[in-house]
Amino acid sequence: MTARTTPWVSVLLSAIASVSWAFLAMTGTAALGLHLLGADTAGSLGPMTAAVVAMAAGGRVRPSGDVAVFGMDSAGTQGAVGVMPLGVALVGALLLVWVFLRSLRKAGTVVSAGELAARVIAVAVFFTAVLGGLAWAGQDTIAIDGASLGAPQAGGILDKLPGIGDIGGGGLSDGLQGLIKSKTSVGFHVDTVPTLLRGLVWVLLVLLIALLASRRTPLPPGWQGVHRVVRPAVSALCGVLVLAVVAGFAAAGYAAVTGDEPGRIMGAALLGAPNGVWLALPLGLFVQWKGVATGELAKVLPDPLDRLLSNGVKEPITLGRLAELDDRVWLLPVAVALMMLTAGALTATRTPLGTGSRAGYAGRCALRLGVASAVALPLLVWLTGVSVNANLSVFGFDAVGAGIELHGSVPPALLLGAAWGAGAGGVGALLALATGAAGRQAAPLALGPAPGSTSGDSARTYPVIAYEPGPYVPSPAYHPEEAGPNPYKQPADPAGSAGNDSPHATQTMAGAPLPPPLPRRSRGGGRTDKWPDPPGEPPPPPGAPRRQ
Repeated sequence: MTARTTPWVSVLLSAIASVSWAFLAMTGTAALGLHLLGADTAGSLGPMTAAVVAMAAGGRVRPSGDVAVFGMDSAGTQGAVGVMPLGVALVGALLLVWVFLRSLRKAGTVVSAGELAARVIAVAVFFTAVLGGLAWAGQDTIAIDGASLGAPQAGGILDKLPGIGDIGGGGLSDGLQGLIKSKTSVGFHVDTVPTLLRGLVWVLLVLLIALLASRRTPLPPGWQGVHRVVRPAVSALCGVLVLAVVAGFAAAGYAAVTGDEPGRIMGAALLGAPNGVWLALPLGLFVQWKGVATGELAKVLPDPLDRLLSNGVKEPITLGRLAELDDRVWLLPVAVALMMLTAGALTATRTPLGTGSRAGYAGRCALRLGVASAVALPLLVWLTGVSVNANLSVFGFDAVGAGIELHGSVPPALLLGAAWGAGAGGVGALLALATGAAGRQAAPLALGPAPGSTSGDSARTYPVIAYEPGPYVPSPAYHPEEAGPNPYKQPADPAGSAGNDSPHATQTMAGAPLPPPLPRRSRGGGRTDKWPDPPGEPPPPPGAPRRQ
């Protein structure tokens, strides 16, 4: 059988479609979130949206400006925003992999390594190119007219700027008239080169996770172990992580309905709900964090985290310290443990049973989910890390002299992820075995190739189930019983066939005449001939009475 050539037209079209849909969804989510937060009242929504999308792909935004008239030098007007809005990133990643995997499934039950590499490279190149355009567009300058600030008043906006001091004596009061007559500007821009490099890593990581988690997507020949060993655990873990984000959105929706500022709550949820949820998951598994928050940015942290970090000193963040401020924090490890147990049960239902013992099956599930969790938990710690140091008004909120730093410990996250994953995988497998659900949702690709077929056969056009053992595919489970009646194996009756001119009396190769055909019936239920009813066949049901 000849090898399948790479369909370059399909490769390019699928790459363009997947990247286009991903960026369209990311742009819409970022714009809606910024609008609900009221950021468009401080500057142009277009450049801010481009900057947020670039940040969602791993980019960094730097605010800058000329605010010497405020009593601050140029060194004090620099900063960096190194937080990834995972709400925008998750929407783009889901649409990107959905279109990418759908196009890949059309290749058959297997795909060549060359075609898979071509599809991944095409998506990565096109994604990086579009990201470069967003990095160029993600810069803006906001002009500030000093006259619009008005005359100095006690308790006015100038009094609220940290570091300026009392208007009435020294500092700003000496040059107040010059400020009112002057014009200045602040702005932000995206670091292009770091953003492109981080974006390339982002898209490759997203595609890798998608290939490891999609249980019905073909892989190159020889990768059968990925279907059977890796994909059940990775797909289960990814499923519960997305489900946790959905629960976070539901909580945000309830808070928006019952709160005083529904728009700002939903805007923050659109941009950063996964940030909060995926930060809470490692914390619920007892991974220690360290953080500090200063200025106005401390108010964006959820309670009681904002109270813990509001003193401006770098503090260790543990469940015990948070529980001292709010006893409800102890519900977090319970919820996370149930989530991990759900992942273990899903892993067991998607893992083929095999021929080993029950204990061996539970051990395999525990090992596979443990390895997957040991990789996923440090990844969540890295993604949800926050580093913001801004000395200007950026994206609609005053961040003069403000900053946030949140970083988790990666080595403990790896060890705790392995321990929690192994425990949840083992217990979930035992529960699945006890209920009879073990292996029931195993994907056809994880069950292995059909008998008599090769793993490199990519010319199949039917679903995989058509090639599995069944009535039309010979196998030990489907064959005629040796002792069963078979008219074609019985010897012919010479007395019955002699002198019979019926074509049905013709001897077959097995020596038996063909049986007479069954009576034909019309569509209305009546007969079209006068053949008697075959033995054992019930009479036809009566038709509906006709109207006279």
